[in-house]
Amino acid sequence: MVQTVLIYSMGEVIGDGLIKLPFIAGLRAAFPDARISWCAAKGETVYTTALKGVVAGYVDEVILEGANGAAPLDSLPWSRPFGGRRFDLVIDTQENLRRSGVARRGVAAVERGGRFVSAARQARRKDWPVAVTDRLARLLALATDGQGAVRPLAPANPDALKAAEALLPVGPTYVGLAPGAGGQDKRWPLERYFELARRIVAKGWTPVFFFGPDEAEDAAIAAREIPQALQPERNRSDGFTGVKGPLLVIALAGRLAAGVANDAGPGHMLAAGGASLLSLQQDRRKSVKFRPAAQRLEMLVAEDYGSGMSALPVDATWAALERLVTGVA
Repeated sequence: MVQTVLIYSMGEVIGDGLIKLPFIAGLRAAFPDARISWCAAKGETVYTTALKGVVAGYVDEVILEGANGAAPLDSLPWSRPFGGRRFDLVIDTQENLRRSGVARRGVAAVERGGRFVSAARQARRKDWPVAVTDRLARLLALATDGQGAVRPLAPANPDALKAAEALLPVGPTYVGLAPGAGGQDKRWPLERYFELARRIVAKGWTPVFFFGPDEAEDAAIAAREIPQALQPERNRSDGFTGVKGPLLVIALAGRLAAGVANDAGPGHMLAAGGASLLSLQQDRRKSVKFRPAAQRLEMLVAEDYGSGMSALPVDATWAALERLVTGVA
């Protein structure tokens, strides 16, 4: 019986941390009673900062300190990775063979049931997937003899679920729209999102806009242009205002019929929370490798239509969104 699990990585910035959430949810479902430890060998991960509240209940411990493989000298025989601890199962998510050797030293003896699953070894296979989400799904399947799978993450914080219920109560068909992105070149024009929102309203559905803290001006414009739309993170009176940021977006995602987002963090949040997702991507190569881990996913890639995100037509976007909301293949 697996009682202790170590996930080995180099660390996570916000994008990495979000894309791994369905893997974490699947891991917890596969080992509901195990103590799950996460090692960020370079000493930093958003699982101790921006996403700490999101992984609460899924990851029991984050290991940041020690000679855990980030430096070459950590591979020396007298080094004691993970403080000398051993785990029933170690899943190595990174692909460097030297570091993988360090991770392997955390596995309990075989006679005690120790098991090691390594991306560094799988990466040498011809059938190793391109997409990060598929690689994580492969590791989880190997660690569980094919029984485990990535899945949506439901926040363990009960206030997050209550906030989502209060902000998006049962009844309407909610469609999420996340116009933001870290770079302007990755954004579908805001006016196109407004056009999509108008079509959503005409269909009898309810558009729900998601704007980040630095997008107050866009949020105000959206409120004027689409007064029927909801912005659940603004002017709140739900009584759970301590639930905010990624935790709230992920909780709200579970109440959406579908969502539309650029290639950015909000899209991965919606996917992690279980929303069917239309992902608007800039180029084909990145769209494959960093595909969101939505259970139902449609992707439109701008370079298939022309130059820049503005090349994506509203009609094609609407058609893909309708398929997701109605469940038509």
